[in-house]
Amino acid sequence: MLPHLKSAALTATLAVAVALGGTGPAAAWGQREQDTLKGAVGALVLKAIIDDARRDRPPAVYQEPAPRPYDGYHHHDRDYDRGYDRGHGRKMAPAQSIYSTPLARAFNSYPASQRYQIQRQLAYWGYYRGRVDGSFGPGTYSAVVAYARDQGMARSLGSTAGAFGVYDGLIY
Repeated sequence: MLPHLKSAALTATLAVAVALGGTGPAAAWGQREQDTLKGAVGALVLKAIIDDARRDRPPAVYQEPAPRPYDGYHHHDRDYDRGYDRGHGRKMAPAQSIYSTPLARAFNSYPASQRYQIQRQLAYWGYYRGRVDGSFGPGTYSAVVAYARDQGMARSLGSTAGAFGVYDGLIY
Protein backbone atom coordinates (compact mmCIF):
# COMPACT_ATOMS: atom_id res chain seq x y z
CA MET A 1 0.00 0.00 0.00
CA LEU A 2 1.10 3.53 -0.65
CA PRO A 3 1.66 5.86 2.34
CA HIS A 4 -1.37 8.10 1.69
CA LEU A 5 -3.60 5.03 1.39
CA LYS A 6 -2.20 3.64 4.66
CA SER A 7 -3.09 6.84 6.48
CA ALA A 8 -6.63 6.81 5.06
CA ALA A 9 -7.09 3.18 6.08
CA LEU A 10 -5.72 3.89 9.56
CA THR A 11 -8.06 6.87 9.98
CA ALA A 12 -11.04 4.80 8.85
CA THR A 13 -10.14 1.94 11.19
CA LEU A 14 -9.74 4.32 14.11
CA ALA A 15 -13.11 5.96 13.40
CA VAL A 16 -14.86 2.59 13.27
CA ALA A 17 -13.12 1.46 16.47
CA VAL A 18 -14.22 4.60 18.32
CA ALA A 19 -17.77 4.29 16.99
CA LEU A 20 -18.11 0.65 17.98
CA GLY A 21 -15.82 0.55 20.99
CA GLY A 22 -18.47 1.37 23.56
CA THR A 23 -16.58 4.29 25.10
CA GLY A 24 -17.17 7.98 24.66
CA PRO A 25 -20.09 9.68 22.89
CA ALA A 26 -20.38 6.96 20.26
CA ALA A 27 -21.62 4.52 22.93
CA ALA A 28 -24.82 6.56 23.32
CA TRP A 29 -25.62 6.28 19.63
CA GLY A 30 -28.23 3.90 18.41
CA GLN A 31 -27.76 1.25 15.73
CA ARG A 32 -28.86 3.62 12.93
CA GLU A 33 -26.27 6.22 13.84
CA GLN A 34 -23.54 3.59 14.03
CA ASP A 35 -24.56 2.14 10.63
CA THR A 36 -24.54 5.63 9.11
CA LEU A 37 -21.02 6.18 10.45
CA LYS A 38 -19.89 2.82 9.05
CA GLY A 39 -21.29 3.76 5.64
CA ALA A 40 -19.58 7.15 5.66
CA VAL A 41 -16.24 5.63 6.66
CA GLY A 42 -16.63 2.95 3.99
CA ALA A 43 -17.30 5.62 1.36
CA LEU A 44 -14.18 7.52 2.42
CA VAL A 45 -12.05 4.38 2.20
CA LEU A 46 -13.49 3.54 -1.22
CA LYS A 47 -12.78 7.08 -2.42
CA ALA A 48 -9.17 6.79 -1.24
CA ILE A 49 -8.78 3.50 -3.13
CA ILE A 50 -10.25 4.96 -6.33
CA ASP A 51 -8.10 8.10 -6.09
CA ASP A 52 -5.03 5.92 -5.57
CA ALA A 53 -5.85 3.83 -8.64
CA ARG A 54 -6.33 6.96 -10.76
CA ARG A 55 -3.00 8.40 -9.63
CA ASP A 56 -1.13 5.29 -10.80
CA ARG A 57 -2.70 5.25 -14.28
CA PRO A 58 -0.65 6.85 -17.08
CA PRO A 59 -2.37 9.69 -18.97
CA ALA A 60 -4.21 8.78 -22.15
CA VAL A 61 -2.33 9.61 -25.33
CA TYR A 62 -3.96 9.93 -28.75
CA GLN A 63 -2.46 7.61 -31.31
CA GLU A 64 -2.95 8.27 -35.01
CA PRO A 65 -4.57 5.29 -36.76
CA ALA A 66 -2.32 3.31 -39.09
CA PRO A 67 -2.89 4.03 -42.78
CA ARG A 68 -4.83 1.39 -44.68
CA PRO A 69 -3.55 0.04 -47.98
CA TYR A 70 -5.36 1.35 -51.04
CA ASP A 71 -7.90 -1.17 -52.31
CA GLY A 72 -9.28 0.85 -55.23
CA TYR A 73 -12.58 1.71 -53.56
CA HIS A 74 -11.82 4.58 -51.24
CA HIS A 75 -14.08 7.60 -51.28
CA HIS A 76 -11.22 9.60 -52.79
CA ASP A 77 -11.91 7.96 -56.15
CA ARG A 78 -15.18 9.81 -56.51
CA ASP A 79 -15.62 13.46 -57.26
CA TYR A 80 -18.91 13.97 -55.44
CA ASP A 81 -19.04 17.68 -56.08
CA ARG A 82 -19.21 17.22 -59.83
CA GLY A 83 -21.05 13.90 -59.85
CA TYR A 84 -18.36 11.98 -61.77
CA ASP A 85 -16.54 8.78 -60.95
CA ARG A 86 -12.88 9.67 -61.58
CA GLY A 87 -11.80 6.15 -62.40
CA HIS A 88 -14.36 5.59 -65.16
CA GLY A 89 -15.62 9.03 -66.16
CA ARG A 90 -19.26 7.99 -65.67
CA LYS A 91 -21.90 10.34 -64.36
CA MET A 92 -23.07 9.30 -60.88
CA ALA A 93 -26.46 9.81 -59.33
CA PRO A 94 -26.29 12.52 -56.66
CA ALA A 95 -26.35 11.19 -53.11
CA GLN A 96 -29.64 11.94 -51.37
CA SER A 97 -30.11 11.92 -47.64
CA ILE A 98 -33.09 9.96 -46.34
CA TYR A 99 -34.11 13.11 -44.47
CA SER A 100 -34.76 14.98 -47.72
CA THR A 101 -36.86 12.26 -49.37
CA PRO A 102 -40.61 12.52 -49.96
CA LEU A 103 -41.01 9.85 -47.25
CA ALA A 104 -39.35 12.10 -44.65
CA ARG A 105 -41.23 15.22 -45.67
CA ALA A 106 -44.57 13.41 -45.53
CA PHE A 107 -43.79 11.67 -42.23
CA ASN A 108 -42.70 14.88 -40.52
CA SER A 109 -45.86 16.70 -41.62
CA TYR A 110 -48.05 14.39 -39.51
CA PRO A 111 -48.79 15.28 -35.88
CA ALA A 112 -46.76 13.40 -33.27
CA SER A 113 -49.59 11.06 -32.30
CA GLN A 114 -49.95 9.84 -35.89
CA ARG A 115 -46.17 9.45 -36.29
CA TYR A 116 -46.19 7.19 -33.23
CA GLN A 117 -49.12 5.29 -34.69
CA ILE A 118 -47.28 4.75 -38.01
CA GLN A 119 -44.24 3.35 -36.21
CA ARG A 120 -46.38 1.18 -33.92
CA GLN A 121 -48.22 -0.29 -36.90
CA LEU A 122 -44.96 -0.99 -38.73
CA ALA A 123 -43.59 -2.64 -35.58
CA TYR A 124 -46.78 -4.69 -35.15
CA TRP A 125 -46.40 -6.09 -38.67
CA GLY A 126 -42.69 -6.80 -38.11
CA TYR A 127 -41.18 -4.12 -40.34
CA TYR A 128 -39.91 -1.74 -37.66
CA ARG A 129 -37.61 -2.89 -34.87
CA GLY A 130 -36.51 0.42 -33.40
CA ARG A 131 -37.87 2.44 -30.53
CA VAL A 132 -41.27 3.97 -31.21
CA ASP A 133 -40.34 7.61 -30.76
CA GLY A 134 -42.18 9.42 -33.56
CA SER A 135 -38.92 10.48 -35.23
CA PHE A 136 -37.99 9.75 -38.81
CA GLY A 137 -34.67 7.96 -39.13
CA PRO A 138 -33.01 5.07 -40.95
CA GLY A 139 -35.14 2.47 -39.15
CA THR A 140 -38.41 4.15 -40.09
CA TYR A 141 -37.21 4.71 -43.65
CA SER A 142 -36.23 1.05 -44.11
CA ALA A 143 -39.47 -0.18 -42.54
CA VAL A 144 -41.67 2.00 -44.77
CA VAL A 145 -39.76 1.03 -47.92
CA ALA A 146 -40.06 -2.69 -47.05
CA TYR A 147 -43.76 -2.33 -46.23
CA ALA A 148 -44.46 -0.44 -49.47
CA ARG A 149 -42.51 -3.02 -51.49
CA ASP A 150 -44.49 -5.90 -49.95
CA GLN A 151 -47.78 -4.08 -50.56
CA GLY A 152 -46.90 -3.32 -54.19
CA MET A 153 -46.66 0.43 -53.55
CA ALA A 154 -42.88 0.88 -53.95
CA ARG A 155 -43.25 3.07 -57.06
CA SER A 156 -45.44 5.53 -55.20
CA LEU A 157 -42.64 6.41 -52.74
CA GLY A 158 -40.99 8.73 -55.27
CA SER A 159 -43.55 11.47 -54.62
CA THR A 160 -44.89 13.12 -51.49
CA ALA A 161 -48.46 12.28 -52.52
CA GLY A 162 -47.52 8.62 -52.84
CA ALA A 163 -45.81 8.68 -49.43
CA PHE A 164 -48.97 10.17 -47.90
CA GLY A 165 -50.92 7.32 -49.45
CA VAL A 166 -48.65 4.72 -47.83
CA TYR A 167 -48.80 6.46 -44.42
CA ASP A 168 -52.56 6.93 -44.59
CA GLY A 169 -52.88 3.20 -45.30
CA LEU A 170 -50.99 2.52 -42.08
CA ILE A 171 -53.02 4.97 -39.98
CA TYR A 172 -56.58 4.42 -41.20
